Amino acid sequence: MIRIGLTGSIGMGKSTTAQMFREAGAPVLDSDQIVHDLYRGAAVTPIEAAFPGVAVNGAIDRGRLAERVLGDPAALKRLEDIVHPLVWAARDAFLKEQEEKGARIVVYDVPLLFETGADKTVDAIVVVSAPEDVQKARVLARPGMTEEKFAAILAKQVPDEEKRARADFVVHTEKGLEAARAEVQEILRALNARD
Repeated sequence: MIRIGLTGSIGMGKSTTAQMFREAGAPVLDSDQIVHDLYRGAAVTPIEAAFPGVAVNGAIDRGRLAERVLGDPAALKRLEDIVHPLVWAARDAFLKEQEEKGARIVVYDVPLLFETGADKTVDAIVVVSAPEDVQKARVLARPGMTEEKFAAILAKQVPDEEKRARADFVVHTEKGLEAARAEVQEILRALNARD
């Protein structure tokens, strides 16, 4: 089974590209969705124990949690030490399930693929990219987004240029949906041709 690591900086079109892989028949593990689920399930008790007051009605309040960890590297590390093993366990369960189903290719949709070291656990890396001006326009169009928030998010991510340099494949989303879909199809063809 070939494991694809799908990543891209904020505003590059990674979620849309992940959906294109799904539509082409490749099972996709969405790490953001796993975290959302954990924040309503298995991670609530340990996170609340580490950061009292961040759980509301049995779920982690992301805003409250962000206030506690943003700008505090030690707190962020404590949170990651709780969440990452739970995410990896969910990934392993997904992998086992897809293996049993006979999947040839699976996709890990991981925004922080390089930042977390998850790039070492995949067979091929696909980076979703667009020019800086396109990215900025997309992100600043989001509700509640500011130039400052955008800059803070970018500061925590490996730069797009470096991601592209480390990629096996790049999907260029500024060319439109059909062009991106064709690139996804070509990636799947190339990977299916591997022994």
